[in-house]
Amino acid sequence: MHIFEVPDLFSKLFYELDSTTKNSRKVQALTHYFNQAPDPDKLMVIAIFTGRRPKRQIKLSELKQWAIQTAQIPDWLFEESYSVVGDLAETIHLILQNSQSLYPLPSTPYQLPSIKLLTGGFRLGVSQGLLVQALHAHTGIEKDELNLRLMGNWTVQNSNYQDLIISPKPHLNSTKPYPFFLASPFNEDPQSTDIHPLTNYQIEPKWDGIRAQIIKRNNSINLWSRGEDIITHQFPELASSMLSWDAFSGALDGEILCWDFELQLPRPFQDLQKRLGRKSPGKKTLTDYPVVFLAYDLLEINGQDLRQEPLFNRRQQLDNLFPSPNTHIQPSPVFHPKDFEELQKIRNESSQIRSEGLMIKRKDSAYGIGRKRGDWWKWKVDADTVDAVLIYAQRGHGRRANLYTDFTFAIYKGEELVPFAKAYSGLTDAEILEVNKWIKLHTRESFGPVKSVDAELVFELAFEGINRSTRHKSGIAVRFPRIVRWRRDKSVKDIATLEELLSRIT
Repeated sequence: MHIFEVPDLFSKLFYELDSTTKNSRKVQALTHYFNQAPDPDKLMVIAIFTGRRPKRQIKLSELKQWAIQTAQIPDWLFEESYSVVGDLAETIHLILQNSQSLYPLPSTPYQLPSIKLLTGGFRLGVSQGLLVQALHAHTGIEKDELNLRLMGNWTVQNSNYQDLIISPKPHLNSTKPYPFFLASPFNEDPQSTDIHPLTNYQIEPKWDGIRAQIIKRNNSINLWSRGEDIITHQFPELASSMLSWDAFSGALDGEILCWDFELQLPRPFQDLQKRLGRKSPGKKTLTDYPVVFLAYDLLEINGQDLRQEPLFNRRQQLDNLFPSPNTHIQPSPVFHPKDFEELQKIRNESSQIRSEGLMIKRKDSAYGIGRKRGDWWKWKVDADTVDAVLIYAQRGHGRRANLYTDFTFAIYKGEELVPFAKAYSGLTDAEILEVNKWIKLHTRESFGPVKSVDAELVFELAFEGINRSTRHKSGIAVRFPRIVRWRRDKSVKDIATLEELLSRIT
């Protein structure tokens, strides 16, 4: 791993970022750092905050044992300290800082940041958007261009700062996608908002797949995920289909879904997961888990960047690309509700086409970068809910490291309680304190930081989807579970059964 040439500079940046929640101060700290740091250090900071930190050169178990031996404390004391602090790097730092060893390590300003680098535990609230703002202030390069340069599979091992950020790149657009434009969550009654008249908006299904762009330039096909990974090799049928578009050159934005070609409907996201991470899917995988790319936007055609064109124009040109059906690349449908009542009806019937709800997009909107509130909305259907009982509790992290905030819930399978979901959010601070007091009085067993508790507290959980799963004891898996409310009015005899949840699987 690269060692910072000026560790004090990085240490100062770390503490400045850690001490504020204001984005303006974070951008200011990053800009100041880039103005002073040598190029290799700049590259490392960019890698850290874009998820490209080099792989750990030491196992966490070895790092823990080194700290235990250096501080001359028993293993159990380290584990207890870790469960209270909630962060491995901070635990090691505090133990070494207060060590009674005959050979105590000096506490330097960059000890904690250095340990953070070794463990990979950076939680400083720096998004790529903030990073790009700082790089823009430092270099004067436009943010759009910087976003483009930061995409791809570059690493600190195969890149340098000058080549990645500074050097002109006339060839860049030949392979890379455009920064993705994102929608804002919509949680209101559309009739009580500015979404009117309805004719000013394009209504589409909100699919539960993988957001992606297909780029075809110079007969080269590149499929990019929203996470800025090239995933062409994972979906060879999509690349083959795009090659058949002889006259087309450009970029499509859309969704990859595992597809039921007989019903012409998406299959569960769990099926799509069977295709993820495979370097070269075999014939059986391609047959058992076929995919489609549902295109809903045209970003470029024949070398012309269309992103500043109104969405309505882009969509018309997109539809003209599909004179005949293409089995693996299809246009995503558009709805045309005549009023808000019909819009609500279409949303409520989303499960019939296995979508998560609706996308509501201004017809005159450009294709921007990141999230611009007001142009694109995602209006999901109301989440499914279930009553379940708390059976395990684990301490949280960060400011809640001394509180139990990570909970495991169970439902009935016959007469047996089986765990089926974990949830980490939804309670107020006051409720968390109340639950923690209850946990101390109702703990049955302890497994390190995890407590088994009496099955008495009932909570209502919400989740986005449910599927069968052989990996879980309950036989089901739910997506994005979270706590809706504490059901003080219910007892364990009122919770859901596995049979009930299985009946909800479509």
